[in-house]
Amino acid sequence: MAVPISSRTVIEARDTDAAPAASGGRQDRPGRKGPGPKVLIGGAAALVVALAVVAGVVLLGGGGEKKKPAGPANGAQISPVAYTPDYDGEGMAKLARRDADARPFTADEVFGADAKALKGGGYAYTLAASDVASDCKSVTWGARLQEDLAKHGCSQIARGSYVSQDKRYVGQFIAINMQDQDGVRQILRVLDPATSSGFVLPLAAPGAPAFTKGFSAAYAKTFGHYAVVSWVQRAGGADPANLTEAINASIPIEGPADFVWARLQMVSGK
Repeated sequence: MAVPISSRTVIEARDTDAAPAASGGRQDRPGRKGPGPKVLIGGAAALVVALAVVAGVVLLGGGGEKKKPAGPANGAQISPVAYTPDYDGEGMAKLARRDADARPFTADEVFGADAKALKGGGYAYTLAASDVASDCKSVTWGARLQEDLAKHGCSQIARGSYVSQDKRYVGQFIAINMQDQDGVRQILRVLDPATSSGFVLPLAAPGAPAFTKGFSAAYAKTFGHYAVVSWVQRAGGADPANLTEAINASIPIEGPADFVWARLQMVSGK
């Protein structure tokens, strides 16, 4: 049964200088490529928690009255309303430092044939645009975030813009290439909208609905020296009808993360 978004709760602010919190507990997704157990973005259980925690933030005063979404922000200072980071990096010890994985990624690697069309949770998405930036500051906003990206050796940010076939949802896949896993964990802390430190600019795609300042949900994960973010929004920024809708819509956007497992296989074979 679908769970309505109706409860008013509070987003917990995280101290950017504190030790990482425990993992959000996302479950392995069957059928994924790569060695060993995997904790992947998109698991339904943790997103239920993330959306339940922030559900009330998208309402005005509770009582079921939904906030009207703001107009398109045109790549301006947008952060997700729901944000859940996973700091564990389980199974990624051999990929914890860029020294072992020095080759820069390319758009073709991250958004290859398998990432052009994504399906899952009853939703299907098409890649509308992709980009790999070597200037991390140019595709982010927020002085604190940009400072920490530079401090911890950000060398690349990949962004992919996805649109669902029914045009109801838009998604952003983001991969950030950092010097090491500790730097990734710090970036996940400062990406938390509760810190007001900044976020990655959503990639605009010609003819696709733009991300807005309405409701959106993001899940961020530590993949060795890569930070990976899956970010989804109902087109126009409206609240999802219920948690089930939001969960199902978010599942496919994790797909391009498969490039990390290929990288892990390469370093494990050395």
